[in-house]
Amino acid sequence: MDTALELFLALARLSTPPGQERAAIDLCREVLAELGIDSDEDDAGSRIDGNAGNLYARIPGTVPGTPLFFNAHVDTVPPSAPIEPVERDGFIVNANDTILGADNKATVAGMIDGVRRVLREGIPHAGIELLITVQEEIGLRGAKEFDTDRLVASVGFVYDVDGPPGRIVLQAPSQLSMNITFRGKAAHAGIAPEEGRNAIWAAAKMLADLQMGRLGPGSSRNVGLISGGSQRNIVPEACSLQLEMRSLDDAEVVQIAQETVAAANAAAAATGCSVELAQTREYTAYGFSDAAPVVALARTALLAAGCQPSMIETGGGADAHVFNERGLQCLNLSSGMEAIHSADEHIAVADVEALSRITVELIRAAVA
Repeated sequence: MDTALELFLALARLSTPPGQERAAIDLCREVLAELGIDSDEDDAGSRIDGNAGNLYARIPGTVPGTPLFFNAHVDTVPPSAPIEPVERDGFIVNANDTILGADNKATVAGMIDGVRRVLREGIPHAGIELLITVQEEIGLRGAKEFDTDRLVASVGFVYDVDGPPGRIVLQAPSQLSMNITFRGKAAHAGIAPEEGRNAIWAAAKMLADLQMGRLGPGSSRNVGLISGGSQRNIVPEACSLQLEMRSLDDAEVVQIAQETVAAANAAAAATGCSVELAQTREYTAYGFSDAAPVVALARTALLAAGCQPSMIETGGGADAHVFNERGLQCLNLSSGMEAIHSADEHIAVADVEALSRITVELIRAAVA
């Protein structure tokens, strides 16, 4: 596996849903060892019910400058069929009807290949760290478990947003998750419906009072899962919902959550039900100025790699959230992946190769 494309194809063939990343972590460690790079795996897997931990490697710098860390994750959303990557008209797709795994394995391959080029070509660098994380797709769990005090670098890059290489994320949102359960009372739906308290009705009332989808620029609310009831002739005694709220403005996402709680309490009172709520902060919004040094570094590197820089905001989460929340400067760049989390997921061969060039040029640009 002497190219980014070959490594990506090898990684893509592995089924690595969250918690089952062992094969990919082992492959990455083997490839790094072939390059003479020592790596170690932390114990995150045992702490988050997975079969593998995060893989970390550090290469001391050869010249003065800004050390950099590079992060990507090897887990994917669960595939529903085998992954058989093939090339069609210059794009890598899955021959079967499920995901490809370019999110985020193309980045893993591009970063490792870029580091390989730096070492083999003797390119001066100020220090390189690689962090390959697990369980990103279910709440950035691997990154949250990683001890960031191990990082020498305070500036880093993640390539985990869709679109052609060149996009720089300047703003990313906060996300709050909420589990809501309405508790009612079961009764026969035909003989004694007045004795029941319909938990599904309570949930429906709450949802009728709340706007879903886009709430305003940079903010959203979604109900993704509802379950309740046992059969059609029984008044349902319980109904559970899973919701999420996002906003580029952290104060706004808190307000959206408060509105959700108020609607749930009102619906419970109106239907004679009780309600249980559990809220989790998944990650916190961050932003960079267009003039920030890390943005200038990325712009210089992207131009050198043949990519046209553009500044964007995103509604998605990435491991970059964890690092920024812990006081590091971590910029998220686009990786070329398209239609992620779907059977139409694909990436251009040229973009896989571009990720290697971008890694090299970021390392070059960080030299004093």
